[in-house]
Amino acid sequence: MDKIIVEGGRPLAGNVKISGAKNAALPMLISSLLADGTSTFTNVPDLMDIKSTSLLLSHLGAQVETCEDTVRISAGDLTQFEAPYDLVRKMRASVLVLGPLVARLGRARVSLPGGCAIGARPINLHLKGLAALGASIDLKHGYVEATAGRLKGADIYFDVVTVTGTENLMMAAALAEGTTVLRNAAREPEIEALADNLIKMGADIEGAGTSIITINGVAALNPVAATIMPDRIEAGTFMMAAVLTRGEVTLLNCEPDHVGALIDKLRLAGAEIEIGDKSIQVKGHQNITSVDIKTQPYPGFPTDMQAQFMVLMSVADSTSTISETIFENRFIHVSELKRMGADIQVSGNIAIVKGVPHLSAAQVMATDLRASASLILAGLVAQGKTEVNRVYHLDRGYQSIEKKYSALNATIQRVK
Repeated sequence: MDKIIVEGGRPLAGNVKISGAKNAALPMLISSLLADGTSTFTNVPDLMDIKSTSLLLSHLGAQVETCEDTVRISAGDLTQFEAPYDLVRKMRASVLVLGPLVARLGRARVSLPGGCAIGARPINLHLKGLAALGASIDLKHGYVEATAGRLKGADIYFDVVTVTGTENLMMAAALAEGTTVLRNAAREPEIEALADNLIKMGADIEGAGTSIITINGVAALNPVAATIMPDRIEAGTFMMAAVLTRGEVTLLNCEPDHVGALIDKLRLAGAEIEIGDKSIQVKGHQNITSVDIKTQPYPGFPTDMQAQFMVLMSVADSTSTISETIFENRFIHVSELKRMGADIQVSGNIAIVKGVPHLSAAQVMATDLRASASLILAGLVAQGKTEVNRVYHLDRGYQSIEKKYSALNATIQRVK
C-alpha cells in the first residue's frame, strides 16, 4: 500500500492549477444515464472515485471512454438496473444512480453505499423524496429496491440540508410528470453545476443555488457536452498550505466566489489574499492568528476544510474553537495530529486547539479523504520526515497531489 513521505520546513512558492471538482463531476457523469445518446465531459479529474463511477456506469450498460481529462458516456442501451455492493461500497456518491435509474427505467436496485468513515450520512431523505414522487421503496438484504411507472411531481421538504439528496431528486424530477419543488435544498456550487448540466440536456429547472428549486418535468432529455467546474476544496487545501508554510502561492483555474468563507477566515488568521478573475494569490506570514470556525452548509465554512484548518490552528498564536455541525465522526484525524505534537481537546462536536510553536514529524495513518490532506499539510510544517500511510483515501479526491506540492518547492514523495 502506498505512503507519502513529507519533509517539513520549506515555504511553498509558485503557481498551481486547480483540477476539476470531484463533487461536481460525479453527479454530472451519472446524469448521462438520463439521456439516450453520447454525453461528453471535459476537465474531469483523474481520481479513484471517477474510475469507480466509470466502472459502475459500464456495469449498467453504458459505454464509457476516457482520454486524458475527457470522458464520453453513451447510455443509449442500459442493460442493468442494479448497482451491486462490490461497486458501491467504496464510494457513497454511487447512490446517485438511484434517481436516474428509476426515472429512466422505472426500476433500480442499489446497494446501500459506503465511503469515508466520517458519519452515518443516511439516505433516508433520498428515499422519502423518491416515495413522494411515486416510487415504491423497499429495503432488502442491504439493497434499496425502487420501482415506479412515470414519476409524478411533488412538493418535497428536506428535514436537513443534503447535497446528494438534492442532486438525486433533482435528476429524478427532471423526467417526472408535472412540477416538483425541493425546499430546504442544498445551495452548493456543485448543485448549480448539475442544474446547469441538466438544463443543457433540456430540463426545466429554476432556483438552483437557492434553498427552493423548482423542476418542471419533461418527457425526455438529450445528451450534453459540459465542462467540470474547478474543485473548491482542492483550491482551499492549497490556500491553507501557502499560509501554513508561510509561503506564497498563486492558484490558477479556480473560482474565488466558491471559497469566500475560507478567504474570510484566512485573512483573519493573518494571510494576504489577492483575488483575480480565475485566480487567487495567497501569502502567509510568520505569525498565525487563532480563529474560531463553525462548519455549516454552503455558503458557510465547509466541513471538507475543517481538518485542514485545524492543522493551521495547531501552530497559531493562541487558542481556537472548531465546531463541527455536519458530520458526527469528523474529528478522527485529531489523534494523528496529537501524535505530531498538536494540543487538541475534543468534547462532542467541539475541538479546542491550543497553538504550539511547531509540530514534530511522525508516522501517521489517514482515516478519510480530507484527513489525508490535513496530515500532509501537517507534514509540510513539521520538523523532520512525516510518513502518511493509507493514502488511497487521498487518491479519491486529489489528483497528483504530491506532484503539485513538489512543483511548489515541497520535499515530498510517494513510496510504493
